[in-house]
Amino acid sequence: QVQLVESGGGLVQPGGSLRLSCAASGFTISTYTMGWFRQAPGNEREFVAAITWNGGGTSYADSVKGRFTISRDNAKNTVFLQMNNLKLEDTAVYYCAANGRGYGLGLALNYDYWGQGAQVTVSS
Repeated sequence: QVQLVESGGGLVQPGGSLRLSCAASGFTISTYTMGWFRQAPGNEREFVAAITWNGGGTSYADSVKGRFTISRDNAKNTVFLQMNNLKLEDTAVYYCAANGRGYGLGLALNYDYWGQGAQVTVSS
């Protein structure tokens, strides 16, 4: 059974940091581009970051560039999202996803597998 399980979410003050993890099971992420998306209440799911199968290429939404870093450990079948200098507008449910196509990384419809999401709340 294919599963992606996010962890590491929580409540943090503006300017703080969190590190999300996404553990995969039932398939090997080493052949997939992996991405993070987020969805705030009342908003559509939006692209946050993606990383190619070997970690050689990364892509970020403009809103998080310079603050977030995506990484992966294929040996542990896990993807990470380091989030620094968090802002109020980063509050959302964050989803991990796997893209087997290798293209269209910014579009949710191109991702094959999804996690259940992790809540990140930035509040003072």
